[in-house]
Amino acid sequence: MYDFYIDSLMLPYAPEKLTLNIEGANKTVDLINIGQVNILKNLKLTDIEFEFTIPNTKYSYVKEFKEQNIYLSRLEELITSKKPFRFIVSRAKSQGSFLDDTNMLVSLENYKIIEDAKAGFDITISVKLRQYKEYGTKKVTISQDNKKIDNKKISVKSKNIRTAKAPIKTYTVKQGDTLWAICKKQLGDGEKYKEVAKKNNIVNPNIIRAGQVIKF
Repeated sequence: MYDFYIDSLMLPYAPEKLTLNIEGANKTVDLINIGQVNILKNLKLTDIEFEFTIPNTKYSYVKEFKEQNIYLSRLEELITSKKPFRFIVSRAKSQGSFLDDTNMLVSLENYKIIEDAKAGFDITISVKLRQYKEYGTKKVTISQDNKKIDNKKISVKSKNIRTAKAPIKTYTVKQGDTLWAICKKQLGDGEKYKEVAKKNNIVNPNIIRAGQVIKF
């Protein structure tokens, strides 16, 4: 079983196909007397593509039914806000036990709205996401003792602008929260969500409910 989430908004039902394009950034150059060599570099950002349907009717197989304008408004907000968000694919076995997941910070690159007379009033959305990596700048302060030029003292203080909040003992889940985002905010590291899920006996770390108390 698959559950897809775009910025905590669960899709009505899982798309038929998901494509993750993982591409290297290696560069081939020609060197004198050696010939071609391959310079190995880090991977490029992962591209994610899939199509999903927004039904106009609550069919029996629809897991999460919302009005079509809710999904369309959210997509427009995500592409115009210029802010990254979480993309999650939760995979579980038929009996419901958690298998694994894809949990990435992404940006919405583009999307297409497809209306087909054969589909009635259902709408198909073609989406392209791109992996987003957080980055920040460092502030450097240099102080100098001018009393003696020969014995001048230079101290460098480096402070990361992005600072994590101190951990708290418990947190009450709010509507729209994800365990990754909670761990990122409260512990400074979203990747600890599996560890926290295990500590709280959460079978599927991608499914938490409003009002639930998380212990750290």
